[in-house]
Amino acid sequence: MARLCHDLVVIGSGPAGQKAALLAAKLGKRVAIVDRTDSVGGVCIHTGTVPSKAIREAVLHLTGLRERSVYGDSYSVKQSITMDDLLYRCRHVVRTEVDVIRSQMSRAGASMLFGTASFIDPETVRIQREDETTEVKATHVLVATGTNPARPSNVPFTPGIVIDSDELLTLPRLPKSMIIVGGGVIGTEYACMLAAVGVKVTLVEGRPQLLDFVDNELTESLQFRMRDMKIRLRLGESVKKIEIIEYEGKPVVEATMASNKVIDAECLLYCIGRQGATDRLNLPAAGLTADNRGRLKVNENLQTDVPHIYAAGDVIGFPALAATSMEQGRLAASHMFGQITEAQSPLFPYGIYTIPEISMVGQTEQALTAAGTPYEVGIGRYRETARGLLIADPHGLLKLLFHPQSRRLLGVHAIGTGATELVHIGQAVMAAGLPIDYFVESVFNYPTLAECYKLAAMDGINRVRTLGMHDEPGVAKAA
Repeated sequence: MARLCHDLVVIGSGPAGQKAALLAAKLGKRVAIVDRTDSVGGVCIHTGTVPSKAIREAVLHLTGLRERSVYGDSYSVKQSITMDDLLYRCRHVVRTEVDVIRSQMSRAGASMLFGTASFIDPETVRIQREDETTEVKATHVLVATGTNPARPSNVPFTPGIVIDSDELLTLPRLPKSMIIVGGGVIGTEYACMLAAVGVKVTLVEGRPQLLDFVDNELTESLQFRMRDMKIRLRLGESVKKIEIIEYEGKPVVEATMASNKVIDAECLLYCIGRQGATDRLNLPAAGLTADNRGRLKVNENLQTDVPHIYAAGDVIGFPALAATSMEQGRLAASHMFGQITEAQSPLFPYGIYTIPEISMVGQTEQALTAAGTPYEVGIGRYRETARGLLIADPHGLLKLLFHPQSRRLLGVHAIGTGATELVHIGQAVMAAGLPIDYFVESVFNYPTLAECYKLAAMDGINRVRTLGMHDEPGVAKAA
């Protein structure tokens, strides 16, 4: 049995673990990052963010969906699309990303240890790989194990028939019909992708609308577009029973709603909730306890109840985004090794890769209304720009929320092609505390979608003028 000593052991090689390990290694610390051989890169690379976005790009390319407003609804690059077609790009991207991570760790001098990690005591981690055991003594430990799909005992998971989001990537073929239970980010994204390639999708969501943290206007627009793609939305409905029955010699999934409606399909994708991947860590040996969803509690410095053990990424819960996980990993490593850092900005953007995609930063209309904060709205539509017409997206829009007196930007919301890129311009302006006048006074490349910022700002300012509101002296320019 091998025994090693390190300044930092990182358990999990997803976005949080990678950034923490790289920063610590560049500070000259002895760093080991632990993961299973087939999991380098974590959920983000293998079953989550990267595969789903790779499939989405394949869907958009092969179906020609982006071009149909120009070439007609029957336009497509490939008529008969298979699961292998969708996964081809995915496999290529995953292989490349894994190679990049391994190369980064090697160049930085961080050791990669392969196997299943568990605590022996608060300072010692055991790594088990088949018959080989390694024990690592560590001054600091970072738990960055991510999450797994929740699998309730009352759901009859069966390969290829009743599946979770991880198992979707292993389907041998595309089903003709699918029930998706759960209208969160994962369920909504996959509903759009599968419907685009011809799968008859029914999406069941217990809340009265999808994605209730998104601005209502964008949610309504998305739901309209999803219905236009022939997705059947069952909102305000919950599933009380899932059964696999035999129909004409083939297995069929039958889902009974709480309202006693019955829906059937070839396949059911269950994607309600995720569970922290902490069950194998032997947390009691480290003096730690996870909550009922397997998550760890941390303080503002990402420390657990045991101060030299940190946690970051999805395993600590909200916001559970790859981008915020990277920043948490960096902040955790900075704190443990005495680097001066500023607090994480609350202005993190959301990117939701539905079709069309949605992105947002800052406050929504419903949040501002609930807080009693006065605001006004400015909208710029893609069809008002040459770029919007060139990329064949007449439906996209950019929405700015701002204070009617100071005109300071309060929220940015976008739906349409490139929304997840477009939002960062607004994020920077919000972080600087500037008014929307900045967009009016700036020159944007032509033709670009960024011109929507100028259109939206002028629309908003004109609304304020129409209402007879005036700037407080010097406020808009000084803000």
